[in-house]
Amino acid sequence: MTRRSGRGGRRPGSPDTRGQILEAARTEFARSGFGGTTIRTVAAAAAVDPALVHHYFGSKQQLFEAVIDPPADPRAIVAPMLDLPREEMGEALVRQFLALWDGPPGHRARVLMTTAVTDPTTGALLREFVLMRAVHPVLAAVATPRRERDLRAGLITSQLMGLALARYVLAFPELAKPTADRLVHAIAPTIQRYLTGEV
Repeated sequence: MTRRSGRGGRRPGSPDTRGQILEAARTEFARSGFGGTTIRTVAAAAAVDPALVHHYFGSKQQLFEAVIDPPADPRAIVAPMLDLPREEMGEALVRQFLALWDGPPGHRARVLMTTAVTDPTTGALLREFVLMRAVHPVLAAVATPRRERDLRAGLITSQLMGLALARYVLAFPELAKPTADRLVHAIAPTIQRYLTGEV
């Protein structure tokens, strides 16, 4: 006989529990963001004990990454540039971003971007993921004042995600044809200004 949790209304593990937790987490993260979501709120939404969430996914960060299912780990992409001189980080960020889209993870990235454009929940999750995992660590590395981080992060994200949408999803010829080096030359100064210049 399966032993039930002592908390009323909470289901024990079952074959579909992982999927139920993922769906609840998807809704909670999209509604409240990473900072406003807890393991307990996800567990409550899925009607399971919080221990089951930890059992299947470990930490809140691991749960968030399972919801997004990213094509690559942005921490591995961002990490090499964090020790660069501040004035080189804009170029490095654009170059690494384009290398991701032009490389093997590019197909999965295009699927995720296309879904984000048509599904507001996926869009909110992708925005939160890019900001938290890629953009904010770079801003922290250049010692951006906290009061400016949200604006600068939004500007950087809009520039990079807009480029990805136009080049890789909508395939605008003006952006799909140029080489990555040409785009880095054109866009990096703007990203550098968003990182360290006047906004």
